[in-house]
Amino acid sequence: MRRLKQAAVVVVVLFALAQLIRPQRANPPIDPSRTIEAHVSATSALVPLLDRSCGDCHSYATEWRWYSKVAPLSWAMSYAVSRGRQTINFSEWSAYSPEQRKAMLAASCSDAHNGKMPGLYTLFRSDTRLSAQDVETICAASRETEAKAQTSADTQLRR
Repeated sequence: MRRLKQAAVVVVVLFALAQLIRPQRANPPIDPSRTIEAHVSATSALVPLLDRSCGDCHSYATEWRWYSKVAPLSWAMSYAVSRGRQTINFSEWSAYSPEQRKAMLAASCSDAHNGKMPGLYTLFRSDTRLSAQDVETICAASRETEAKAQTSADTQLRR
């Protein structure tokens, strides 16, 4: 019993000390002209879907909720956001070439279809879960981007 109390004290002390290690939780300013919203149809269901299910990790509009301030979850969330923004950042959509956009949307379709995204994050935010319709919306945007790229390539070949 005495060892159990000592172990509990050590765990509490380590947890308290862990709170002193604060990862960066920054949201850089967003230029609306650079976002994916500025590059898709205003009637598209894609943007609200991305905001709801992907925005916390793949944009500069991250909502840093209470659990993102408690170690070790704060470390995991900071890492996931940093990595997510490096992979694809919907706040910097204009920085990507048409080929990159096409590839990113195709990968997003695949990841959503296979259940890879949004992944474990749904344990913390159930509203980020993707329905079959949500997955179809992402995949339709991917197919539309592919078709536009093909049309553009065909037009350039005719010149």
